[in-house]
Amino acid sequence: MSVSALLMPLLLALRNLRRQFRRSLTALLSIGFGVAALLVALGFNEAMFDEFREATIRSQFGHLQVSRPGFQDRGRSDPWAYLLPAEIAVDQDLLPEGATVAPRLLLNGLVSFGEVTLPFMSEGIDPARDMLDDRSLRMVEGRRLAAGDHRQLVLGQGLASQLEVAVGQSVVLLANTPDGHLGAAEAEVVGIFSSFSQEFDDAALLMPIDLARGLAQVDGAHAWLVFLEDTRDTDAALAPVRASLPGDDFDVQPWHALAEFYARASALFQQQLDLVKAIVVFIILLGISNTMMMSVLERTGEIGTVMALGNKRASVLRGFLIEGALLGLLGAALGVLVALGLGQLLALAEIEMPPPPTFARSYHAGLLITPGMVLETVLIACVTTTLASLYPAWRASRMVIVDAIRHV
Repeated sequence: MSVSALLMPLLLALRNLRRQFRRSLTALLSIGFGVAALLVALGFNEAMFDEFREATIRSQFGHLQVSRPGFQDRGRSDPWAYLLPAEIAVDQDLLPEGATVAPRLLLNGLVSFGEVTLPFMSEGIDPARDMLDDRSLRMVEGRRLAAGDHRQLVLGQGLASQLEVAVGQSVVLLANTPDGHLGAAEAEVVGIFSSFSQEFDDAALLMPIDLARGLAQVDGAHAWLVFLEDTRDTDAALAPVRASLPGDDFDVQPWHALAEFYARASALFQQQLDLVKAIVVFIILLGISNTMMMSVLERTGEIGTVMALGNKRASVLRGFLIEGALLGLLGAALGVLVALGLGQLLALAEIEMPPPPTFARSYHAGLLITPGMVLETVLIACVTTTLASLYPAWRASRMVIVDAIRHV
């Protein structure tokens, strides 16, 4: 079959759409609106969850987390039974370029200032490598921990208020060591933070891991967090790290296996997006079915004449289906352009959005539209319009030639 023979049905479909310009334009606008609405919903959700995902990784879990087997389930109740060695055993050569590994040490104890003594829960971190882009805490006063800090810490706002301590003053820390002794240290408060939870702020503090180790009189850590430059490299980095560490001694988990709240929130929003997709499909089906049916009724005489001249019923059916698919393709292209334009406007407007769930830092609204989203919406539009054209096309192809010609 020649190229011209393949292009002829397409050109005829375009001509027929142009002949019915007003009806075709209405259908295109309807499809374009549906596609744009779907892309905006998908893009906004993707941008929000991209921020949520990166905040979860950078603040809580890292891209990969190495710990002792059983620590994730029972480590909070008996932390000293799951202590890792002092020297990090993750081979840097197995990780992508730019990756870093940072230790964390859980520590609970008492903090005193003046005559007030309160319980605290803490994580010892390496300020030079960990929480460099922390989005879960908002500094109310002072600063965050920084590289070179050894006897400094930051307090939750509720804990600082109960102690009546200010930035620049020193507190005394007390903690039980693994062998049952009591460790003590003095540290300067350099910052006060607020988080997503008042209960957390009432008891939490962060300190350099050197201070935490000295207070607990240990050398190790409870977890090694691997931070990658690109989250898409997580699964690629997981296999070699797991293979390099004995499974009996080390448990290596990716962030998405640990972030249960993120998974639940993502699943909930996906259900809402599925509802949006269903609404868009319904709008397209309703609009295109009506458009194609009116087209069939107005062109009844033309259809009869075409079949009287020798065109097969399958050819008539195919022609209407091509018109429907073209409407879907052109309407989808219009919707994609509108969504991309809205994305650019949002980026220029810099509209500040509330923080993602469980995080303290706000972010700018935006649309993260990926090629996969565009392909999905275009396919939805084309398939839906083709299906919507099926019954009108079938009805046109089943007309009795003599009866159809009478409409000329």
